[in-house]
Parts: sequence; C-alpha cells; structure tokens
Amino acid sequence: MASTFFLTGASPLAAAPPKQSRFRLRPRLISCSAAKSPNSSNPDPATPLPKVDRRNILFGLGGVGLMNPMDAGANPIEPPEFNKCGTATNLNTGKPLDINCCPPVTTKIIDFKLPPVGKIRVRNSAHRVSAEYTAKYNAAIKAMKSLPDDDPRSFKQQANVHCAYCNGAYDQPGGGKIDLQVHNSWLFFPFHRWYLYFFEKILGSLIKDPDFALPFWNWDNPKGMTIPPIFLDSNSAIYDVNRNQAHLPPAVIDLGLTGNTDPLQVVSNNLTIMYNEMLRGNSSVYDFMGKAYREGDGPNPGPGASERGSHTSVHVWVGDTRTPSGEDMGNFYSAGRDPLFYVHHTNVDRMWVLWQYFLPSNKVPDKRITDPDFLNAAFLFYDENAQLTRVTVKDCLDNLSLGYEYERIDLPWIDYRPPPQTAKAKISRIDTGAKTATSATLFPLKLESVVRVLVPKTKKGKADELLVLENITVDTTKFLKFDVFINDEDEKPTELDKAAYVGTYAQVPHKTNAGTATTSIQLKLTDVYDDMNVEEDEDLIVTLVPRHQGPGVTIGGIKIIANPNPTKAAATTSS
Repeated sequence: MASTFFLTGASPLAAAPPKQSRFRLRPRLISCSAAKSPNSSNPDPATPLPKVDRRNILFGLGGVGLMNPMDAGANPIEPPEFNKCGTATNLNTGKPLDINCCPPVTTKIIDFKLPPVGKIRVRNSAHRVSAEYTAKYNAAIKAMKSLPDDDPRSFKQQANVHCAYCNGAYDQPGGGKIDLQVHNSWLFFPFHRWYLYFFEKILGSLIKDPDFALPFWNWDNPKGMTIPPIFLDSNSAIYDVNRNQAHLPPAVIDLGLTGNTDPLQVVSNNLTIMYNEMLRGNSSVYDFMGKAYREGDGPNPGPGASERGSHTSVHVWVGDTRTPSGEDMGNFYSAGRDPLFYVHHTNVDRMWVLWQYFLPSNKVPDKRITDPDFLNAAFLFYDENAQLTRVTVKDCLDNLSLGYEYERIDLPWIDYRPPPQTAKAKISRIDTGAKTATSATLFPLKLESVVRVLVPKTKKGKADELLVLENITVDTTKFLKFDVFINDEDEKPTELDKAAYVGTYAQVPHKTNAGTATTSIQLKLTDVYDDMNVEEDEDLIVTLVPRHQGPGVTIGGIKIIANPNPTKAAATTSS
C-alpha cells in the first residue's frame, strides 16, 4: 500500500514524534523535449503510456518528460520587460501604491544553467530547527535587510518581486495591456519554486554558507499547525509586526477559514482539507497544477486545488486585520515583506514534490505536463551575484536538480479519507425557496449566502463524474472563498471532516486591469459517490457556503459531467 511509505501513525492527534530522517527524491531524469500531437488540449490517446512498476509509484510518477506530448495552443508566457514595469495598485483606493515595486533595470541578462549538484541542501521543518540553525537563519535575513534598498538582493527588493509579478506592475510582453500574473494557473508552482530558489541562494551567499536552506512551515501536520515559534521573537530579523494578533500561538491554523473555535475540530478539518486537495478531488494534472496560461490569455485561467485551498487560507489567516488590506501576508503586493511568507511557500512547494513523486498514482496517473507552452514559459530573477537571470519552467521540474530536498515528516492526512455517510440526504431538507431551484433555474447567481440546489447526474449509477462550477466571476481586489458540499445531512458548515465536503474556491486579494476575473473549477466525485452511497440517485443536493462577507462572487452555472479523463487501471504497488 502506497501510504505505508510514510510514517503516518495510528492517530494524527496522538502520533509518535516524527523520526529524524529525511526522504530523498530520485525521479527518473528523462529529456523534457516534446513533440506535437494532433490534439491541442489533451494528451494523444494513440500514444501508449510506458509500463510503470512499483518503484515508479514511489519515485517516478510525476517525473520529467514521461507524459504524452501535447500541442502548443499559442505561445508560452515570456519574461516581463523590466524597463516597462508599471505601478502596482492599492486595492482599497484603486490608485497607485505608495511604494515602487519595480526592480532595478539592467541591460545584461544571462540564461540560467543548472549547477552541478554536490551536497543536497535540506529544508527542515521550522518547528524542529535547532537554536544554531535559528541563529544562522536570523543572521542571513538580517544581512539581507542590511543591504541598500536599490540592491536587487536586498530584502525590500526580494519582497517586491512578489508585488511586481502579482499585482499588475507587468504586462505580458506580447502587448495588448494584458496583465502578467503568476497565480491562478499552471505557472503558480514553477514561479514560486524559482522565487524561493534565488531567495535561498542569496541568503546562503550573504552568510557564506552554500549549504544554507530555508525551513518550511509544516502546517499540514498537527505538530506544525501554529505559527512556528522562531518567528515570534520581536527582536529577530524574521519577526513581522503585521500579523493577525488573534492567530499567534497557541492558535491552530484554520485551513478552511471556517471560524470553528474547537482546536480538535480545526485539526480534523485541516487534515480532511489536505486529503481532498492532494488525493480525493483531482481528476487530472490540471486540477492540481492549475489551468493552462499562454500569451494573450487573461490573468486568471484557474487555480489548482492546492493554490485555491490551503495556500490561500494560510495567506489570509496570517494577514493582519488591523491593516487596510490584510497586510502583510494577506495581500499579494505585501506578502513578501513577512519572512513567514517564504517558509509558507516552501511548504507549498513541498506539496508539489509530494504530489509529483510520493502520492499514489491511481488518483491521477499522469502528473506531468509536457506542453511546450508550459515548459518554455520563462521568468527573470536576480541571482546571488546580482545578475539578472532568465529561467524556464522546464529547468525547475525536479527539485533535486536544483540541489535541495525536504526533511521527511509524517503525513497524517494521507489516510484521512472521511468516514462513509450511508444515509441519504432528503430533498425536504432544502428550504422552501430552493425546492424548485435547479441548476437550470437558479443560475447565474450572486453568492452572498448559503445556497442549495438540485443538480442532475449524467447517468444513474455512474460514479466517474465531475462537479463543474462554471464562469466564476470574482472581484479580484477582495478575499473571496466558498466551500462545496454534496448531500450534507447535518448542515454543520464549520465541520469539514465528512464525506459531504468536496472542495473549495478561494483567492488572495490582488489587482487586475479589469478588476474582475472569470474561471471555473471541477471536483472529482468518484470517491464521493463511494463514500455517500449516492450512485443510484438521479440528483444531488449541492450546497455552496461562502466564507467571505458580502458580494464579490457570481457563479454562472453548475453541472455534473462525465469525467473526460477517467482513471486508468492503476499500476500495482505490490512487490
């Protein structure tokens, strides 16, 4: 069984202390080159997949270049033009920010070359680091903060990287005044991996330690579900005053942002959320990675499950409610000002590593994207020598090739499938006003309160289906979040550890030229049908629960469709 590869423990709340061991990812390194297939949106079904053995289940699936090639639909996103960097926007006023997020400009750009990898840098859990490491980490950040503000390696300039790339300062180089945005698409994981790589290398260079590695905030494990203690010393360089004071330890992070105040329930909710994001709700690589984003596309094609879920919740949960826009962590333009941002994103990056190489393959057998528009998308970063460097997605797909790995930590969520719900929800449980509200009559709707709607299935008894929420139009300047339940009998929306909870949509406030963005999400129902005994039902009751206050979300439609990428027979995991 794949999950036995991890030290999961009998109970996530009473797990044994994690062992001081490390895992090393050794994917099969195969060329990234990709030919074109006749189909521009799906892998070529005529090309057989290679036979996969048990070792590939643990170490190879999700590796570089094994997926069927895909055709290029347009052109890859090109690096921004630094000399045309504009002014990012204050989300409260719609006016220019009072800070300049643009980096220093240089005419010399070098292409990144993968360095020879000797000793692998190890990123450890921030809750478990030693006093010696903490002092070294603090010294590195202090040195970065001591650099002149116009030095591209300075903490201010490093924080501004996120502001410029994420809050409307850059247009796509192709013209047309279309924002360049590195969130809400398949660029999310690669961009942030590169961002952390150079941030980490700069820190190591400043303290003359080439083996220096950032820690990660282990918020997916009960032992790490508080702000790490090393970030609480007000005299430390890694302290930030702009954090939600109600969420300092011992407060347990609420990855669902449900407002539930019972710590045990919040932990259980968190583990269920992680199981859904990483295993239960994904039908294809794009459900996890995010949708395709090419030159000329609008800046919100669609976020993957991790980005719109735990990633967004951590940002908002840490952001300071005393500030105008949830600064620092709670807003894209200011998030990089908090050192906690970088260790949050190392854990986000760790989720990508785990999903690629270590999770069972039977949920999403193909975890690679070999579309040239993905592989050749490029960014610009200043390196540890203050040289402006051009990087591509294809060069960051393997973390070991970049010289780092993660400490091995228990994954209690990997077996946290919610308990079956055998009793069927009754139609009479829907309030009178919604009894006749079907997906055909209720939508489009503005989601400002709890909504329940009957949605017909495609076929009685069919389990391999997807729930699709279409044309989700959002005000990008606001924090917005809603959760999705199916046949929720107990109607306790702050409790997510049940089969009825199927997924979420959420966004961190950011700026786009239009002020709004439209996307869609799909949630895999295969396990839901098994867990809820609804295969023979003709309709499902879908409940949408907003977690934000007031307007900001319009949903164009909701439907259930047959899964266009049904799960193939999984490779055996037996020896």
